[in-house]
Amino acid sequence: MEYKTKGVCSTKITFDVEDNKVKNVVFTNGCHGNTQGVSALIDGMDIDEAISKIKGIKCGMRGTSCPDQLALALEKYKENV
Repeated sequence: MEYKTKGVCSTKITFDVEDNKVKNVVFTNGCHGNTQGVSALIDGMDIDEAISKIKGIKCGMRGTSCPDQLALALEKYKENV
């Protein structure tokens, strides 16, 4: 799935879901080290567990973050399955 982010430095997140597990998360732009870290930690995690762990994380004064945007993307994926 491809998700266009809002309110963060990354502009897009792509990912796959296989057997309810999050796979191949790739952020376009953003803080490279942080987004790589989030991607590595989430890889293979159950989609619901991933959402519960990263939803609501904020970056500075922003009302969202790259991990929060990933949680929103995963929720959107679940709505469309």
